[in-house]
Amino acid sequence: MSEPSDRKREWTFYLDDMVAFGEKVSAYSQGLDQQTFVGNSIVYDATIRNLELIGEAATHIPDDVRSANPQIPWRLIIATRNRLIHGYLGIDDDTVWSIIRDDLPSLLKSLRGMRENLPSPRP
Repeated sequence: MSEPSDRKREWTFYLDDMVAFGEKVSAYSQGLDQQTFVGNSIVYDATIRNLELIGEAATHIPDDVRSANPQIPWRLIIATRNRLIHGYLGIDDDTVWSIIRDDLPSLLKSLRGMRENLPSPRP
């Protein structure tokens, strides 16, 4: 029996995406100070886009999974995505830099830990 074409994507793929997007943000900003980061429009734009994508992927994690993983600030991640997408004239560079330097490393650690603790798929 074939899978229906409208089958929802498995939520764990969104979790993997969140890690991949976060790793991109880390790589883009590696070795930069805030002034250099903000001054490099390509790096800045790519970083903002990947932060948005982290939040978008988070919206696809089921509520029961989010509730079971309170160490991850799901609502804040999604709210940040909304702010970045809809507040394009009001993005605060200090806040973005703080997210990259202070919040992203612990988020990546939590997401990786969550992924590692998932049961292995059965054959």
